[in-house]
Amino acid sequence: MRRREFLGKTIIGTAGIALGGSALLNSCKGANDKIVLALIGAGGRGVPTIISCCSSNTNVEIKTVCDVNDERSAAAVSEIEKKLGYKPQAKRYMKEVFDDSDIDAVWIATPDHWHALATIWACQSGKDVYVEKTPGLCIAEGRKMADAAKKYRQIVQAGFQNRSGAYIAAARDYIQSGKLGQVVHIRIFNLLTGTKWIAAADSEIPAGLEWNEWLGPAPLRKFNAGILNGWYNYYDYNPGTLNDASHQLDITRMLMGDPGHPRSVYGWGGKNIFHSERESPESQSITYDFDKFTVTVDSGNGTNYMSKTPQDIRMDPTRFPEWKTNADRIEIYGTLGMMYMGRTGGGWQVYGPGEQKIAEGGGIHPDKEHQINFIESIRNRKQPNASMEQAHLSASLVHFANIAYRTGNKQLLFDGQKEIFIDNDEANKLLKVSYRDNYIVPEKI
Repeated sequence: MRRREFLGKTIIGTAGIALGGSALLNSCKGANDKIVLALIGAGGRGVPTIISCCSSNTNVEIKTVCDVNDERSAAAVSEIEKKLGYKPQAKRYMKEVFDDSDIDAVWIATPDHWHALATIWACQSGKDVYVEKTPGLCIAEGRKMADAAKKYRQIVQAGFQNRSGAYIAAARDYIQSGKLGQVVHIRIFNLLTGTKWIAAADSEIPAGLEWNEWLGPAPLRKFNAGILNGWYNYYDYNPGTLNDASHQLDITRMLMGDPGHPRSVYGWGGKNIFHSERESPESQSITYDFDKFTVTVDSGNGTNYMSKTPQDIRMDPTRFPEWKTNADRIEIYGTLGMMYMGRTGGGWQVYGPGEQKIAEGGGIHPDKEHQINFIESIRNRKQPNASMEQAHLSASLVHFANIAYRTGNKQLLFDGQKEIFIDNDEANKLLKVSYRDNYIVPEKI
């Protein structure tokens, strides 16, 4: 007997998708029980990670690859067959995945504008979810995703892999022990390389691509190859450059014991490096007020002398980055010392007076560990390391910064209990996004 028991049928939103109802009982699955996955979004991130998940766990297989681009589906099926020795089926539409009772969990690696609706539909159909970051396109979506995971009692693991990093847990324990003293300030860097962004012209829809379905919840518009391959430059599909910095923001919350929302945010942004015409800014500087400490983020794509931690250091627990030119480091300032923290590998080091190194801990990129944790959570029904509730709180920091920029580079006060801005109607309008009729994230989950 399968672990999911269904009650009736649920019509989700106005899409007319008939899916199984919420699970009455999500029982544990033993190590000998097979877990069947489906990939939704067969791009450069989704394909290798789901293959790694199957390779890193026992009794896990991929039944279905779902993508609206036939060429990408075919490439993904071929790669899975090559690496895992069997050939999954290919589907174009999520409905076919959610209607398949053989599938236990979905691996969502679509552009961000599909994350919320796909996750909610999956939960409503009784399927567990791994969803890439940033989990929602806006603050309201993150809350709906967390609510869906709780209501339907599904495992939802967000793609904040650092939550499964043993070295980050060790750094958190070091800070919480008081050895760093009282933390008074944290600086986050996301200073990337880049060039001037130039918009592409609209063109004909290529054969084998279901463009309307790719757009999904986003506004209807003509096909544009620059959007298909560069969707992270448009707010309709992605939160912009800060989407990348969401990893450091999530690490910071983890290090500080997972505080709730900040009391306020001040955000500045501009397109004064390359003067591009893209929607998201080329550089941003943000300050968050967490009452007892502050967090600042400096993000941009105009510092070509900076670099992320090299892959060989990411996978070597005995080596550390050159912190001064490390593009995505975190600096934690305590009253007794200052900690450098690496993202997705790179470890951490603590320095005291006279640049004396007083502690350190090596670490590697915990992608594999995150995938193992997801499957373990499906089996034992315990919350995953990157639960949707914590992912929502971390992703909200990205949305706060963008809202501050989009409302004129200003300070915004936030009511964390109600999840609304205080006395600012303009900012509150950006807590949500609009949807097309057949792809509405429902008000009532």
